[in-house]
Amino acid sequence: MRRADREITSFNEIITVMKACEVCHVAFLDEEYPYVVPMNFGMHVEGSDVILYFHGSNVGKKHDLIKKNNKVAFVMECTHGIVIGKQVGACECTMEFESIMGTGVIDYLGDDQKVEALYTLLKHYNVCEDPNYHFQEKVVPNTSLLRLKVTHLTGKKRNVAQQRV
Repeated sequence: MRRADREITSFNEIITVMKACEVCHVAFLDEEYPYVVPMNFGMHVEGSDVILYFHGSNVGKKHDLIKKNNKVAFVMECTHGIVIGKQVGACECTMEFESIMGTGVIDYLGDDQKVEALYTLLKHYNVCEDPNYHFQEKVVPNTSLLRLKVTHLTGKKRNVAQQRV
């Protein structure tokens, strides 16, 4: 990483940033250009293993690309805002951010694993906290649930307020 002073080196801090993110952009390998899809996600962490879950329809370009090559890259970010003023950057403005990038292998969950994965997604967005919430389990067989086993993670942040202290 070019800016080592901005690198997030703590695994726990990387996970904290991931929990704060709402969208994961997944890049699939296509013929000439990568194919990037913004997706809602849920996350399961066990020890140093990270698994991301995604859901969607059973058809589409991403499914065609997964069948050809199931190695993917991803990025997620939390943008906190622009900072303007002297001493914050060469052009007197900068952006505060936290971002995570990674790679992994994506595959499909079987029907017996889908409900648990859907609840993992819902927990990420605090939907399960509503006691009146439920989803129609009859639509589960028509939904694709993807599991991304993360093989590499990096994180980066810039927090101007913390740097001034």
